[in-house]
Amino acid sequence: MIEKSTFSFLRNLKKNNDRGWFSENKEKYTAAHQDVLEFVEEFLAEMSKFDETFAKMDPRKTLFRIYRDTRFSKDKSPYKTNFGASINGIGKKDGGAGYYLHISPGECFTAAGVYRCDPKKLKELRREISVNADEFKSIIQDRNFRNFEFNNEKLSRVPQGFEKDDPMAEYLKMKHLVVSQHIKDEDLMNTESVKFVAENFRKMSKFVDFLNASFG
Repeated sequence: MIEKSTFSFLRNLKKNNDRGWFSENKEKYTAAHQDVLEFVEEFLAEMSKFDETFAKMDPRKTLFRIYRDTRFSKDKSPYKTNFGASINGIGKKDGGAGYYLHISPGECFTAAGVYRCDPKKLKELRREISVNADEFKSIIQDRNFRNFEFNNEKLSRVPQGFEKDDPMAEYLKMKHLVVSQHIKDEDLMNTESVKFVAENFRKMSKFVDFLNASFG
């Protein structure tokens, strides 16, 4: 479970997003980071019950840095106000489809799929959806999948190389093939939270497997 103190740290960081405050509260950050790391380690072990590859993953490689890259941003706040874990192949840097856990007070969610995909790979994914429409629909129409929402960023038209009247046109127009589900903070702060997150990802696993299969 995620400790209440981790959420408290993130709330206070959002109010005091500057290097001075962060330096004075570095021990609280370290404790919160360790708390999230241990949580990830536990739910990876739980996920390995339906996919043994998760047992080999290093939880440290899944976590994003809390430090923001402000070079090209008008927002010069030095720190992110969330913890994020990307469970993807050998870690967050792998290019395939995977899972994501976002921890932020009032804004927690689980997600799966491919975000900001390489254009060439995205075309391959769209081709897979078009050619294997029945298989894709069987996955996204499953009763265990209906609580997840697709990212709503879309092209205005069906992308080049596909028929305008393709039955899967609305999915082909998607810029990101990602589904997500918002979850309550309380869902991460109880004794069943590890199983809760792992089960959410298990329900998304066929979707992830379908996307990864298109990469060969």
